[in-house]
Amino acid sequence: MNSFFDEYKEATLRVLKQHKTWADSALVQLDRDEDFFRVPGPRSHSIAATIKHLSGNLRSRWSNFLTSDGEKPDRDRDNEFVILPENTRSDLMRRWEESWSIVFDEIGKLTEADAKRIVTIRMEPHSIPLAIQRSLAHTAYHVGQILYLCRLVKEGDWKWLTIPPGASKAFNQEMKSQHGK
Repeated sequence: MNSFFDEYKEATLRVLKQHKTWADSALVQLDRDEDFFRVPGPRSHSIAATIKHLSGNLRSRWSNFLTSDGEKPDRDRDNEFVILPENTRSDLMRRWEESWSIVFDEIGKLTEADAKRIVTIRMEPHSIPLAIQRSLAHTAYHVGQILYLCRLVKEGDWKWLTIPPGASKAFNQEMKSQHGK
């Protein structure tokens, strides 16, 4: 039987992987780079800037998770919201993939003994579960933005990533029949 921490770790990985899958599935629906870089309004960021920021955050928080502060000295958070000429879609997606790999690797390596350790984020002490929850919440927040922005800027057909509007009853019936209740 797995320990509570092992169950928690696996649940966290499952949720994070689902969020990455949703974001990736939304991003591939953007046929045009101009949609990826479009700023929909004066108080909004582009999908590209949101990807750049979340990638920077994940890399900073999870690189050397147990041994260094989660706010790395080389991180320039403010610049994560600025799209520079060298920030191509392929460059930003490369950073995205690298950052997620770091997250999955670092969480995967955590042990029961690590659960009792303290890490710092911007010099503030966090228990391992708190640091994980903080990152999970921040990631979910921005993945939600990415999904919304993709639907907002996408012209043409949209493939729903979860239950499409108007399909809840059919989905619930299918789940009921699959699970015999």
